[in-house]
Amino acid sequence: MSNDDLTDIYNAIDPFQPLQPGDPAYVDCREVRGDANVLVDLGREILRSHRVTCQLYAGHRGAGKSTELLRLKADLETKGCFVVYFAAVGDDRDIAPDDVQYTDILLGCTQHLLEGLKTADPKPLLGWLGDRWQALKDFAQSEIEFEKLDIGAQIQQFAHLNTTIRAVPSLRKKIRDQIEPYTVTLLKALNEFIADGERKLPAYQTKLVVIADNLDRIVPIRDDDGRSNHDEIFLDRSEQLKGLHCHLIYTVPISMVYSNRANDLKDTYGNPQLLPMIMVQTEEGRLYPPGFSKVKELIASRIKPFAPQAELETDIFENPEVLERLCLASGGHVRELLLLAKEAINRTDTLPISARAVRRAITETRDTYRRTVEKDQWLTLAKVAQFHNIENDEQHRNLLFRRCLLEYRYFDDQGDMQCWYDVHPLIKGIQEFKEAVVQFQP
Repeated sequence: MSNDDLTDIYNAIDPFQPLQPGDPAYVDCREVRGDANVLVDLGREILRSHRVTCQLYAGHRGAGKSTELLRLKADLETKGCFVVYFAAVGDDRDIAPDDVQYTDILLGCTQHLLEGLKTADPKPLLGWLGDRWQALKDFAQSEIEFEKLDIGAQIQQFAHLNTTIRAVPSLRKKIRDQIEPYTVTLLKALNEFIADGERKLPAYQTKLVVIADNLDRIVPIRDDDGRSNHDEIFLDRSEQLKGLHCHLIYTVPISMVYSNRANDLKDTYGNPQLLPMIMVQTEEGRLYPPGFSKVKELIASRIKPFAPQAELETDIFENPEVLERLCLASGGHVRELLLLAKEAINRTDTLPISARAVRRAITETRDTYRRTVEKDQWLTLAKVAQFHNIENDEQHRNLLFRRCLLEYRYFDDQGDMQCWYDVHPLIKGIQEFKEAVVQFQP
């Protein structure tokens, strides 16, 4: 294989780009993910309900939720829905993950609905912004009189406000302070806009759906009373989050699903749907062949277009053992799998990928996890590794959020779903963890 082939393969294994619907690289993993199927778990609630719905979707960051939600978007569109999807949180998105408030989400929904429902009359929203313009124009860094702008330029001001909140930390609080007292009237204007947009949809489109992705990336921050920003956004502001008169799906941090507010979430939104890891090993630590085959297929599907005749276990990787080590090191976490593969390729001049390159990729990633775990968390990890369950406390939620603990699901012989948890495989090779395991032994 040429260097160009290696470069193509390197770029095909992109851990940060969700697959688009219909991409041949997509691998259906539901049978090794506790039968998780977004088209059923979230889609049917929308398609069958006579009232608008609001659902939550959770899972570890990088597990593949965005790919699944894009599949859902495409499926709903074939069944008579108009879907507005946007990835709300991220370094290059509407909202910075380390400083999020409800007002940011509402502005994000407003911007993307304006961009999506192009035939709807924007006057209610533009009127709301016009009423606020005198107070906001300094923060928007504009001296232009709002009423003198054309409609397109007025609409762009919503996007500009989002950009300023994300890019200029010193102005975030000031902008929010100006918007916060008027969120009720913004929601009212937004619903007038939505109602007009729905009336103007083609006859075959009967439902409007908004999917706000990446909210699971919101970094948890606690105030002096111990309450988190997650509580404030998803529970204290639940009436506003649910207040848009259309079907809604929000991603939610996995740590919140396992918090002491889990029952409140269920009462408010219904049971959150969760995308678990691909089960590559059993609770006893034995290789789980169906899951192992799936993670191999995930790699092969990315590589095949650029090396259609190559054998994964001998032409791409040095031998089957090298590939197995890479797959098991990922813990069945899709992004981790692709990151490890990409780093191994980065250490490779010519194929096949050597054991040394994979070992280097694993060692460097393991060191990142070593720095992630805090001193008093090693014993907690050792306990989970032995008993494969978690406690409902801040320590375990923190480790779930940072992917140091992973969740797996399967159905037993009686048809009952079983959940179990394990320490990320890369952590198991860290000396501090090994020492904690010895210390924990009864």
